[in-house]
Amino acid sequence: MKIGFVSLGCPKNLVDSEVMLGMAEKDGHEITADAAQADVLVVNTCAFIDRAKQESIDTILEMAELKKQVAGRRLVVTGCMAERYRDELKKEIPEIDAVLGTGEVGAFVEALSGSGIRDPRAGVPMAFYRRDPQPDPGSRIPDPGATPVFGVDLPTYIYDADTPRKRVTPGHYAYVKIAEGCDYKCAFCIIPKMRGHYRSRPIESIVQEAHQLAAQGVKELLLISQDSTFYGIDRGERGALPKLLRALNEVDGIEWIRLLYLYPTTINDEVIDAIADLDKVVKYIDLPLQHASDAVLKRMKRPGTRKSYVRLLQNIRARIPNVALRTTFIVGFPGETADDFAELEGFISDIGFDHVGVFTYSHEEGTSAHELKDDVPAATKRKRQDRLMARQRDIVAARQLRRLGEKTRLVVDGPSPEHELVLQGRLPGQAPEIDPVVYLTECDPSDFPMGSFVDVEIVGAEGYDLVARPL
Repeated sequence: MKIGFVSLGCPKNLVDSEVMLGMAEKDGHEITADAAQADVLVVNTCAFIDRAKQESIDTILEMAELKKQVAGRRLVVTGCMAERYRDELKKEIPEIDAVLGTGEVGAFVEALSGSGIRDPRAGVPMAFYRRDPQPDPGSRIPDPGATPVFGVDLPTYIYDADTPRKRVTPGHYAYVKIAEGCDYKCAFCIIPKMRGHYRSRPIESIVQEAHQLAAQGVKELLLISQDSTFYGIDRGERGALPKLLRALNEVDGIEWIRLLYLYPTTINDEVIDAIADLDKVVKYIDLPLQHASDAVLKRMKRPGTRKSYVRLLQNIRARIPNVALRTTFIVGFPGETADDFAELEGFISDIGFDHVGVFTYSHEEGTSAHELKDDVPAATKRKRQDRLMARQRDIVAARQLRRLGEKTRLVVDGPSPEHELVLQGRLPGQAPEIDPVVYLTECDPSDFPMGSFVDVEIVGAEGYDLVARPL
């Protein structure tokens, strides 16, 4: 059969998509980029915030209409939305033939044909939903007021080095999921209920996968999980993350190793020193802090304070010269006052992060924050988001002027979508998809194929992005 696949959401979801694609190919199915030619349509969904849920629903409905055009065509929905709204999806969108949650990846091949499909978690209660009040009976979208009542059947699946996988990222970099799930109780987050408890992969499995990826031409490994600095703690292994980094640093063919999704209370000196000392580990810290007001952090159930964050960031910069710092913040959390916001804005100005993402709070059912009144108006949330991003633009603009003439190294990601004679690349302090890029000019693009590492001089800036020329 021909499989048409749409993957939505974060890199962690993308890895799940690649695993499912690998399973399908191993079973003899063909992957097609033309959904109109597919025998089975698959949507791997995201359900983290309202915007992601809406995108997932819109995509499912689009595929449902496409399904009607060919008799016998199947529609399979997987991922976080399937885990969170299983019964709602089945009821509201009857065109769906199979719904697989995040813990049911192992049943994907059976879901494609519908023959012999089984629930890998049979024998334990499935998630169900209590609706109060009743939604419009004509609605085809899961009721936004539905209250998820999660059973004890939290997902436990995680892939390993022997699991089939078809990568869809550019050939020179790959995401490697080092752990799955989360044990934190952050008030705004539904991830633990959609992904299960934190569970680390063995170091041997990750290193084996790294060797396999290097043999395929991968040059950059992006290590991901819900909290990468918690790696190994669930297995009772002290110092597991530095040990993993040291092992990966010895893999021939790998040039860069990038850690994503670190947590401010589990990153310690041993981890920081490993990042500083290992030559292949890029000097890049992705540390979502979420806020800087102690009052807001307490309501968010985040175990940190502005003072502890400042101390941590100062320690990181002292131990890792020229480190690039990335973080994310949430504005408009219930009870956030003008003073709380002012404290966050001052924090951003004081620290001077290299990369900042700002999100408006989304009032998600199933989270403990849903019990609080969503009392910050939507317009105020957007204004605060815009204000922080404008402040960050000023910080970046001043920093980029100081970088003119700097000599550094970049990886070529391919031709720029802006101009066929310009290449697009990234510095060690830039992660793919989420960070700004570097435009490589004054060169023959054919001299620098995708995945090339080039010594360059920074010669200009365009907004958040930089311009460089080969040395």
